[in-house]
Amino acid sequence: MSHKDESEQVRLNKYIAQCGICSRRDADKIIDEGRVSVNGQPALAGTKVNPGDVVKIDGKRIKLVSETKVYAYYKPEGVVCTQRDAHAKRTVASEVKTPVKVNYAGRLDANSSGLLILSNDGELINRMMKSANDHEKEYVVRVDKEVNGAFLRQMAGGVYLEDLDVTTKRCKVVKTGRNSFRIILTQGLNRQIRRMCKALGYNVRELMRIRVLNIQLGDMKPGEVREITGKDLYTLYSKCDLRKE
Repeated sequence: MSHKDESEQVRLNKYIAQCGICSRRDADKIIDEGRVSVNGQPALAGTKVNPGDVVKIDGKRIKLVSETKVYAYYKPEGVVCTQRDAHAKRTVASEVKTPVKVNYAGRLDANSSGLLILSNDGELINRMMKSANDHEKEYVVRVDKEVNGAFLRQMAGGVYLEDLDVTTKRCKVVKTGRNSFRIILTQGLNRQIRRMCKALGYNVRELMRIRVLNIQLGDMKPGEVREITGKDLYTLYSKCDLRKE
């Protein structure tokens, strides 16, 4: 997908995302921190970028991505998503080497494993992270005691999380073993599955994400990265209401 069409003004946060730097949400934070300038002037939230404008972050010019790439990454346990943990020995940034700078859509906590989608297409990342879009994410989970009918019904119907003062959206839950189940979520609250289980008196022992939208973890090995291409790529863009050219 090319971003060569610069015939119209774009909001600064969208421009930063189109440069593959980060999501729009994170771009807003960078702007608020005073780290962005447009044509030498400090930028404000809502600033519009015109063709030919010089945009810099921390004094370094950024430019639109000429070719977008999307990757699937099997994040092992122990690898941290966030860049902000200075004490983390293993981060996604240090573990994953791709030809282009990428960001991820929807983090997994350090104790969880499974599928992460990585891309330098900020608009794709932005669409995937918007909870209002009801995008499916599928997980397999093992807990510390037997999964019974009451637990499955409560998980599926929505669980009140006291610390967040929110009731989770209805979801699909299927028992897969004595202490295990599969769950499909359409929202992404922080540590949501762990919080839901805890609220019902269960502790998570293992948690793995096996699908995001149409992209499957499949037979990938921990630490493996594969580029998403062909039909899978076009379907992913379509599900995010974007066109892959």
